[in-house]
Amino acid sequence: MTDTEVFGNHAGASVEGTPRLTIRHEATVDLDSTNAFEGPEKLLEVWFSPSPSDLPASASPAGLKAVSSQEWETMLDLVNCKVLSVVASENMDAYLLSESSMFVFPHKLILKTCGTTTLLSGLPRMLEIAAQSAGLACSQPTGLVGISCAATPYRVFYSRKNFLFPDKQRGPHRSWSQEVRFLDRMFVGGSAYMVGKMNGEHWYLYITGPDTRLTPPPTPEWERFDQSRSATNPSDVLYDGPNRALGAAELDVFEDETLEILMTDLDPENARQFYLDHASAVADDPACQRLLRAQEELVKAHGTGTSQTCVEKNNGLYEGAANSPDEVDVFDNCSTDVNGSGVTAGEGQTSSDVITTEGHILGSVVSETCGLSAIYPLSQYPEARIDAYLFSPCGFSANGVIPAPARGNSAATSNYFTVHVTPEPHCSYASFETNVPSRDTGTSTAELVERVVNIFRPGRFSVTLFEANSGKQQQGTTTMNINGHDSRDPPPSGLATAKRSARMECIKGYRRIERIVHDLDGYDLVFRCYERDGWKTGEPPRLGEV
Repeated sequence: MTDTEVFGNHAGASVEGTPRLTIRHEATVDLDSTNAFEGPEKLLEVWFSPSPSDLPASASPAGLKAVSSQEWETMLDLVNCKVLSVVASENMDAYLLSESSMFVFPHKLILKTCGTTTLLSGLPRMLEIAAQSAGLACSQPTGLVGISCAATPYRVFYSRKNFLFPDKQRGPHRSWSQEVRFLDRMFVGGSAYMVGKMNGEHWYLYITGPDTRLTPPPTPEWERFDQSRSATNPSDVLYDGPNRALGAAELDVFEDETLEILMTDLDPENARQFYLDHASAVADDPACQRLLRAQEELVKAHGTGTSQTCVEKNNGLYEGAANSPDEVDVFDNCSTDVNGSGVTAGEGQTSSDVITTEGHILGSVVSETCGLSAIYPLSQYPEARIDAYLFSPCGFSANGVIPAPARGNSAATSNYFTVHVTPEPHCSYASFETNVPSRDTGTSTAELVERVVNIFRPGRFSVTLFEANSGKQQQGTTTMNINGHDSRDPPPSGLATAKRSARMECIKGYRRIERIVHDLDGYDLVFRCYERDGWKTGEPPRLGEV
């Protein structure tokens, strides 16, 4: 079930059964994607416990969701991105950012940013906020400059595709080796990998093991020769939080599954859908208006007695109920109907303004007409919510919140998907990521991949499936060659066999050119690359970074 989210403090008032969206209009001023843009995102996932039910006793019952939006913004300022809007649900808050997305669960945070953002620069502040405002296990001292205390993560994952324009990156992101050094200075025992061909499409991953430990501060000079300290005692060397007893929460960890599709060289005709002028023309078409009205009726038909609503913020951060803004239908993105057209305008706007201006309204139009809304349709997921934004002159971002039912002893939760598009021909790129378990969809992974790539028709794309295993397999790293022969004996079975199924080898219209499997500490990683049939045969991929 999705709750009210009031920008500034989403632990505030709520109306049960009324999904709400918060839009931050001032953050959209001066957004521009005219120049060459780095589409491939940096992706950081920080877990502070194995599951929401396993938060430490010191933590707020809401965990990270107790943190206000203003505090997260102090971290996002260091990353160099801004909040455009927020969809809040009972179990997760989905932030749509000026450069990609952030998802906040009680026990973990996922931050995905593109362009020249400095994502890792916000990590120390993230750990400080988790300790100070969410009450998560804190380590002192931290050895992090300017940070008074830091929450100790349970696990940390950082990944990205090779950059197209590495020379434009800033901070610790100028190279993979710099990023690894940055993370190694923060965490003890992390592991770094490059997956794929060095002279082809490849993907980087940094991962820590369970019960991650923070790197301690440098030992003061006067203390280095203090013989009373034992150099071999781990407690003198490492600062970490309490050991987490997994118990029943172990089952939640083992259900963790993330699918990521990273696409380059988009078909020019498909990429046109993500330009402002094209979307404006589509929105003015009567057929599109009928589609939007039909979709709105479907939302109301599957609702809980009230239509979806939003809280719109026009003048700074909204904090008090006394100044509560109007609530309106969020299907039309915080706006009111103009002459029954199905395309809507806000206060002081005409219908012409609405369909020629970047923002959430045209974002909804594109989401419907390109086929994104059909990936997880309302007919199957009636409480799902898509928050989409179309940029000027081009570019598109969307977050989807997919409530999931309770299963067995596990509580109900919310899953997500997120899409980001850079359509310019010289740097075209699109990404799709979701943690919706494949067993919940009634659709195979291959069918989902086909639905997504049909929207964009990329020349090349890669698929990474990152999934928790039972933990009972032999730990380590195993690489499988292109023919699928594993060096381990006996041969894999069950889940591993399913991942290597022939169906993923036969994505319609594409040929699989690479497949690699890693057995990591508690996770299985499957990486595949594809190329469109007949697409620029023999031409090497645009690497940028090697």
